[in-house]
Amino acid sequence: MESNISVKEVNKTVILLIATLATFLTPFMGTSLIIALPTIANDLTVNAILLSWISTAYILTSAMFAVPFGKIADIYGMKKIFTYGIVILTISTFLAAISPSAEFLVVTRAVQGIASAMIFVTGLAIITSVFPPQERGKAIGINITAAYVGLVMGPVLGGFLTQYLGWRSVFYFIVPLCLMVLVLVIWKMKGEWGECKGEKLDNWGTLLYILMLALVLIGFSTITETLGMVMVILGIIGFIGFVLWELRVENPVLEVKLFFKNRRFAFSNLATLISYISTFAVSFLLSLYLQYIKGFDPRITGLILVVQTVIMVVMSPVAGKLSDRFDPGKLASLGMAIITIGLLILSFISDATSLYVIILALAIIGLGIGIFSAPNTNAIMGSVERRYFGVSSAILSTMRLLGQTFGMGLILVIFAVYIGAVQFTPQNYPDLLTSIRVTFIISVILSVIAVFASLARNRK
Repeated sequence: MESNISVKEVNKTVILLIATLATFLTPFMGTSLIIALPTIANDLTVNAILLSWISTAYILTSAMFAVPFGKIADIYGMKKIFTYGIVILTISTFLAAISPSAEFLVVTRAVQGIASAMIFVTGLAIITSVFPPQERGKAIGINITAAYVGLVMGPVLGGFLTQYLGWRSVFYFIVPLCLMVLVLVIWKMKGEWGECKGEKLDNWGTLLYILMLALVLIGFSTITETLGMVMVILGIIGFIGFVLWELRVENPVLEVKLFFKNRRFAFSNLATLISYISTFAVSFLLSLYLQYIKGFDPRITGLILVVQTVIMVVMSPVAGKLSDRFDPGKLASLGMAIITIGLLILSFISDATSLYVIILALAIIGLGIGIFSAPNTNAIMGSVERRYFGVSSAILSTMRLLGQTFGMGLILVIFAVYIGAVQFTPQNYPDLLTSIRVTFIISVILSVIAVFASLARNRK
């Protein structure tokens, strides 16, 4: 990967610090808001479907723009796109804090998603560029740990802020953190990284990618309606057209050939996709379960949910370091198997389920994710040449975001079937509980598939 500053001249510690701080912001924003959703629903009079869209809009736009911005960063410079991402995130977060309606909040969340795509794609690619292979797993583990710290702090601080200062304070809290990262980028991040400087952006491929993904993901979220089915079908047709176009264009926005030529890369990304579909619903569903079914307040709910992410924080740097010494693919497979056990426990959830059982399941899932994530990321980034670091980071981010979007889409479909577009009331709590249980059962099945996908990467 070409750069205007050599790897030896770069202060790797400073780069890792800045990327790690930025990595902390987006998951913190996501999990802290999950705790606030019931309060937002009451304050802005939001029904179940629109409430889900406050989370879905953020993930949807992140998925739609990750790959295009990965290529744009390679052409125009990763630091430049990373910096613009922080700026846009700061502005959109402030606007979210002053949202006058749920619809306005959904729009600002969508813009936050675009900014997050710019940050995630470039942050991981820059880390991979400046750290040599023998140190990369450890650096990736630290970076992923920051994401988990954001997940840990989100429920705790989000619960306290929501309960004592209102849900808007969650966004107000994030704005100065964004400004701090922006100052560090301008002051301390020296150099620029970009592999494809001088290349032209595949405009038609980019447009087709965004349109195709929007049709599939929005259609999937409304698949119980005729229009939703039509959108999914059109999206699949668009996907086929996109793949054919990318295989013949000179400078593709997405290097599709990597999936056909590199088995380790393909199956590692497939494991990422399925794992996020199966696990993303956990915090969202348990937040609703603990507050609506069990009657806990936002503060206590946050403290309970934090169990999973504390375990993830402890395990991720350890697993990342181990992946520099042992086969990261096998470590990731072990982590995915452990996740399956935790989800299986939650699939038997009822209104009488002991809080200790919930905490045990969260701890097991946290252990599994901690063992899975860093080694799996190391396996992906280590399976390609340096010239593909940018696009590989973008594809990995897309798999993660697609998994989260399909995970939320799964919830939207199940909510539409069992609850409908109504506000949560004690009368429909039994339907809510059924929806939660059905979602966890499907998550177990998906998690088992992810285990086999993870194991398949090493087969010859």
